[in-house]
Amino acid sequence: MEYYIAFWNLENLFDIENSPRRSEKLQRIISKELEGWNVTILNRKISQLSSIISKMNQGNGPDIIGVCEVENDYVLNKLISALGTLNRNYMIAHHDMSDKRGIDVAFIYDSNLFSAEEQFSHFIIKRNATRDLFQVNFRTSSNKRLILIGNHWPSRSGGQYESEPYRIIAGETLAYFHQRIREIYGDDVAIIAMGDFNDEPFNRSLIDYTLSEKTATKVTQARTPRFLNLMWLISGEGKGTHYYSNTPNVLDQFLISEGIVSGNSSFQIMADSVKIESFPEMENSGIYPTPIRFGRKDSINQNGFSDHFPIALKLREE
Repeated sequence: MEYYIAFWNLENLFDIENSPRRSEKLQRIISKELEGWNVTILNRKISQLSSIISKMNQGNGPDIIGVCEVENDYVLNKLISALGTLNRNYMIAHHDMSDKRGIDVAFIYDSNLFSAEEQFSHFIIKRNATRDLFQVNFRTSSNKRLILIGNHWPSRSGGQYESEPYRIIAGETLAYFHQRIREIYGDDVAIIAMGDFNDEPFNRSLIDYTLSEKTATKVTQARTPRFLNLMWLISGEGKGTHYYSNTPNVLDQFLISEGIVSGNSSFQIMADSVKIESFPEMENSGIYPTPIRFGRKDSINQNGFSDHFPIALKLREE
């Protein structure tokens, strides 16, 4: 069995301004940035996102897609409804997180292929509220365990190096739960950590604190649990999932556990399947193929999508 798994930062997929589904406190915090974010604009944003998701996996849509920068179940269900042309029975795994802007991490999965057994939201302790690590323990239809951990680490706002300690905290948190999961389920358990890490594969938060590597041997021979970062090759090709000042950055990544690297978990990554999903309509036509943003407030481009490109891989279950 083969599975197509994706991740996409949907960039500010908020509920409408003055939504009754939003707390008073959150409404006060984000009211200005949501001016003009009405039902028509939200529906257009959903339509743009769903048009890309529907193209994934050769037009069959993903088996699982992790997403971030989503406000609540309401917008996630609207997105699933917009994917109705796909022959899928999509369901949502989502936890309302404590981020100060109210944006969360979630998974949309085909319940004909997977069941979500348990969900854990791992709190990251830092000075300001941020997104938790969101762990979902899935079972395939053949009863194999696959654990996914969604990430949306603290941003680089205020400066890359000034904000780096916050991402280091997130990396340490991920490494801790990686080890705990292996203690519970054994060293061969299949884990994929995915998300917008707001750092690149070579940054300290991922190498020194998350303990992710670029070579399989370093993972299989290590005494301490380590991840293999699947985005190193793409990083070396000069491509990016996000662009800052027209410079490509690989901020969105897949990290896999030793059990997948060795194949002992009954799962393996299919050769050459890891990629950035940048369809032509998503790219600006200038010198730099940057993502076309949908934006918000006065900068809305209804032909845009997100400031990130999605990433995808194919996973084989033996």
